Amino acid sequence: MTSTQTGSCLCGAIRYTISVPVTELRACHCTHCQKASGAAGSVNAVVPGASFNITQGAPKRYAATAESGRTLYRYFCGDCGSPIYSHRATTPETLVVRAGTLDDSSAMKITMNIWTRSARPWAWIDPASKQHPAQPEAPS
Repeated sequence: MTSTQTGSCLCGAIRYTISVPVTELRACHCTHCQKASGAAGSVNAVVPGASFNITQGAPKRYAATAESGRTLYRYFCGDCGSPIYSHRATTPETLVVRAGTLDDSSAMKITMNIWTRSARPWAWIDPASKQHPAQPEAPS
């Protein structure tokens, strides 16, 4: 797998690169991700902010109070509405990039599920994955 990943929104107005290898994905089942995606939640690549670069366009930002009580900034395309990435107000050095916006995520697998206590009954969660009923603590 190449160490640089590329991605975009649905309409292509926003494009980005990630300059570190992404090999694992995290599924979030919080009610905010359910509402933002219109689905069971979101599937994400957690990357260092310094490795993420917008190469085209400028996303819009929405600030929300997450279920954890923290402010979460969600970035999306103002033209097509695609959610692209988010980060906590307190940890902008860590971005959560929506895996569906990656140009190629074929070598990646969901290894962790978070906010499982609010998962929809029809959401499938791999029993072999790590599972957290709420937000796990940020890595040190």
